[in-house]
Amino acid sequence: MNDKPFFSEAELLDLGARAFAGLGLPAEDAVDVARILVQADLFGLSTHGLSRIESYGERLRVGGIKAQARITVQSPAPALRLVDGDNGVGPLVGMHALRAAMQAARECGVGVALARQSNHFGPVSPYGMIAAQHGFASIIGSNATTTIAPWGGTDERLGNSPLGFGVPNPDGLPFLLDMAMSVVARAKIRNALKRGESIPDNWATDRDGRSTTDPALALEGFLLPIGGHKGYGLALMVDMLAGLLSNAAYLTHVKSWVDAPDEPQNLGHFFILIDTARLGSPSWLAERMNDFAAILHASPAADADRPVIVPGEIELANMARQQRDGIAVDPAIVTLLQRYAAQLGQ
Repeated sequence: MNDKPFFSEAELLDLGARAFAGLGLPAEDAVDVARILVQADLFGLSTHGLSRIESYGERLRVGGIKAQARITVQSPAPALRLVDGDNGVGPLVGMHALRAAMQAARECGVGVALARQSNHFGPVSPYGMIAAQHGFASIIGSNATTTIAPWGGTDERLGNSPLGFGVPNPDGLPFLLDMAMSVVARAKIRNALKRGESIPDNWATDRDGRSTTDPALALEGFLLPIGGHKGYGLALMVDMLAGLLSNAAYLTHVKSWVDAPDEPQNLGHFFILIDTARLGSPSWLAERMNDFAAILHASPAADADRPVIVPGEIELANMARQQRDGIAVDPAIVTLLQRYAAQLGQ
């Protein structure tokens, strides 16, 4: 950590926006993308933060993602929005869809936005945080490149699709749950292989669909979903909402950005929002949210060093610390950001 440069939130937002503008995005669009990725960094989700400039930047350069996307929004019903991302950068499409869902929810009490023609849109929690800051409870998800075999199957047919929930608290911390559909990310398996360690047998299978504790075999195989067959069903439902109903690609129709970086993925996302102002006053919601958290916090911890937490507390604590002390960024990522930013106006 000591060899990583530190940035304030404002400095990192500015650098990120200039980097994406240097890659050809209009200034306003670049700000949208930077906002989501910097929020991920603030939460401590550095693998989904501005480090994504590597994969996003490469695909922008080879034409796999459109820099000058013309995103459109249709309203087939009062509370429903259909967003066509025109193969734009995922966080940009995500922000358009979030704003569309918020607008619908303000008008109708609930709002649903289904997005298509998008790409990897970062983690869910930044969108849930923005929704909560505006008073909306949220259910948000996206589909993804296939990495998981269907339950009992022997090849990848569904993605490790993220799903998140958020509930605002006008006088405290919002509830923020952000999870993928696999027990662990591939990165944890790769790290175990580097350390020469075995892995639990519920993390992944080998190429033949058999559970394995060998990380090398696991990396050749498939991730296992959370909760066994129940997680499999949940992952399918996320893809049906994000991909099938949105008219985006789904299951094996989703192309791998690694194998085909120059081709559109047509990922889909969904945003389901509830305007909590329609349910009661801010003081009513704050009282209930704080009581909800207090009931959980009052449970005696099995391990005194690990007290009971409510989802989102770790990320929000990371954010408070980094807003105070600065955000540490990998030097290689800083160099890449600065290189793209230097292209602005050339």
